[in-house]
Amino acid sequence: MENLTQNHLTSNEERIERFKESFEQRLALSIGQDLSYTSKLDQYRALAFAVRDELIAKWLKTQKTYYEKNPKRIYYLSLEFLIGRTLGNALINLDLEDSVKQSLDRLSISMEELAKIEWDAGLGNGGLGRLAACFLDSMATLELPAYGYGIRYEFGMFRQKIEKLQQQEYPDNWLRYGNPWEIGRTANHYRVHFMGRINNYLDRNNVQHCEWVDTEQVIALAYDILIPGYRTNTVNTLKLWTASSTREFNLETFNAGDYVGAIFNKAQSETISKVLYPNDNNYEGKELRLKQQYFMVSASLQDILFRLVKCGNEISELPEKAAIQLNDTHPSIAIPELMRILLDEAKMDWDQAWDITTRTFAYTNHTVLPEALEKWPVPLVEKVLPRHLQIIFEINQRFLDLVAAIFPGEFERRSRMSIIEEGEPQNVRMAHLAIVGSFSVNGVAELHSSLLKQGIFKEFYELFPEKFNNKTNGVTPRRWVRKANPSMANLISDKIGDGWIKNLNQLKKLEDVVHDEEFIHDWSRIKRANKLALAQEIKRRCHVDVNPDSIFDVQVKRIHEYKRQLLNVLHVITLYNQIKSGDQEGFVPRTVIFGGKAAPGYQTAKKIIHLINAVANLVNRDRSISDLLKVVFLPNYGVSQAELIIPGTDLSEQISTAGMEASGTGNMKFALNGALTIGTLDGANIEILEEVGEENIFIFGHTAEELIEIRNKGYSPSEYVEQNPSLAKVISQIKSGFFSPDDPTLFHSIYDNLLVQSAPYFVLADYAAYVSCQARVSELFKNQVQWHKTAVLNVAGMGKFSTDRTIQQYAEDIWNVESCPVD
Repeated sequence: MENLTQNHLTSNEERIERFKESFEQRLALSIGQDLSYTSKLDQYRALAFAVRDELIAKWLKTQKTYYEKNPKRIYYLSLEFLIGRTLGNALINLDLEDSVKQSLDRLSISMEELAKIEWDAGLGNGGLGRLAACFLDSMATLELPAYGYGIRYEFGMFRQKIEKLQQQEYPDNWLRYGNPWEIGRTANHYRVHFMGRINNYLDRNNVQHCEWVDTEQVIALAYDILIPGYRTNTVNTLKLWTASSTREFNLETFNAGDYVGAIFNKAQSETISKVLYPNDNNYEGKELRLKQQYFMVSASLQDILFRLVKCGNEISELPEKAAIQLNDTHPSIAIPELMRILLDEAKMDWDQAWDITTRTFAYTNHTVLPEALEKWPVPLVEKVLPRHLQIIFEINQRFLDLVAAIFPGEFERRSRMSIIEEGEPQNVRMAHLAIVGSFSVNGVAELHSSLLKQGIFKEFYELFPEKFNNKTNGVTPRRWVRKANPSMANLISDKIGDGWIKNLNQLKKLEDVVHDEEFIHDWSRIKRANKLALAQEIKRRCHVDVNPDSIFDVQVKRIHEYKRQLLNVLHVITLYNQIKSGDQEGFVPRTVIFGGKAAPGYQTAKKIIHLINAVANLVNRDRSISDLLKVVFLPNYGVSQAELIIPGTDLSEQISTAGMEASGTGNMKFALNGALTIGTLDGANIEILEEVGEENIFIFGHTAEELIEIRNKGYSPSEYVEQNPSLAKVISQIKSGFFSPDDPTLFHSIYDNLLVQSAPYFVLADYAAYVSCQARVSELFKNQVQWHKTAVLNVAGMGKFSTDRTIQQYAEDIWNVESCPVD
């Protein structure tokens, strides 16, 4: 035993020294600096390169294994990958965290300080992109042969600042100092075509064909980001595309003497990968967004087919060698693009091409809101992708023939199910295209999947019941517990072992320690330390002192009416009024924390941010309120900020209108970190309730079915105001300019939206239940021991909500892909 310990110490010492040498070498050869003269940025970049070297060694073995074994591969297409910072996650998954820290300590360098220098990768906006990033982590951890495909946006969503109480958008130049984690593949590039015209011709056998000619072209250049599995030898690839002008495209204009035009054309072609989600409120924005989607899809399919052939397979074998998952409708233009390749380039007949296509694609839906389903005007598609529009019309005609055969005489059904929506102009319904062209259609929570089958896709479910299935979302415990909350993670591991990091179901063992007084004491101590860290961040960012012994009540997510930040604000104003009225006996202090971005063109969401900050401005300056109530809006919410906020949260706000949130993953992250949930019966809240028990979660409000009944009877918000004096006062304050004395009409639009007949988000209908439920929250918080026991039971019940489980179900039920371990 003594020899084993000595050998372990020797091995660990060798790792520390080896990495120290690697770091110093990278500092000299890659950064061109001696340690004595380096900046923190230089040190961070050298550290990133040294860790990347470890990744590359495993990545090379992984690729070698995949080419030798040639398994069926997974290709995950997404316009967003919200990966956050790479360093900490890579060190955890490579099991290098302690060794690297000790290596740097010997050089008097703080790893924690260097880690903070890394910018969050600006490759996504919200839950859709963060889910994609969690999926990649789980695919590598489960040793699945998988690739992610997306766009290397030069500028992310935007950098949010709060100025004059309002959201202001600034460029998110996350690549300003380069990205040491990416590997440019300049030899790995493909031509992507736009515009042009269709040329029809007959071949020697008198068979008609089409070719897409006289097109504008851009080059798609690849950048690889390496994705390691947790304590495996597998390192997979996230391949991101950036747009570059073609040589011919520039020279033709340049040689004609139009130098300015040549530069302009180059800039125009490279705009495609400039920014995540350009504002599509105008025609130019819509055209750019469509180009982005096709650009990513075209380059990715070319790369997939290149790899297929390189491995010795025929294109006809694609469904046996590839499963292509469409993350929402954004990549669904891939369906007509693959058909174009098979028809026009591989010269297949329609039936063979369609059979290959429909056995290759699978589609994940992320919304039940009809207005959120993506549509493209037919004239726009005809201009940008003329051949694809032809193929879409042909797909639609054949599909409608099938509908007519199965449901004869039901002309309205055909109209509702058509891929082409009639109107002026006509629109292409991308969700309908995705359903028709895929072999699998999945929702992301049990309620969501049920609503798809009973609601917006009911008629598709009646036609294709075998396609529809559910895959409840999850989160990766490596980033969202092990990295974000290391103290809590270590406490859990000390008690039940660290197997839970790879098998989250092992958290169930925590039920056996909930009555362990020492464990609960340690738990509460860690929670308070996390709250103090969050309080320091609030002071730094918002210049507000908050009480760490108050309830840290948190709602951080994309700002949208259906997520009902407004309901939270109404409760804040209610608490303010309660304190000001002198009703303070037994009042439990509360710090309400908001965060999230509103889309630049979404004026109502931006007005909600304005109201939140206006309320905060009044409350926080009122000395009579003291520490009883504070309100803060943390700007520029993102992954790294979430890793600080979530561990310090007491109460997680998941209060969307029932039936409107597909799943949510923030609810899972908070619960995994010991926050209690207050929420509606919406999305994955329902499944969290089932797992943790109704006594350990705060559920309120109308169900989706009840809201449908209210809507059908005629929802009248004013009735709820008339019946509730507290609500009436709050609404009156918003309308009268109480929070905007310099402009009393400032928030009239919010008042109007709340009171409009048949307001779709039912904020006022759920107000009374929400306020009552918040009172139960305050009552439990008074008993700190019971609060922390309830938090532990929440964590113990969260084993289901790992993306490892989700991805295993995708692999078995949809993709039919097995693990491919790397020796």
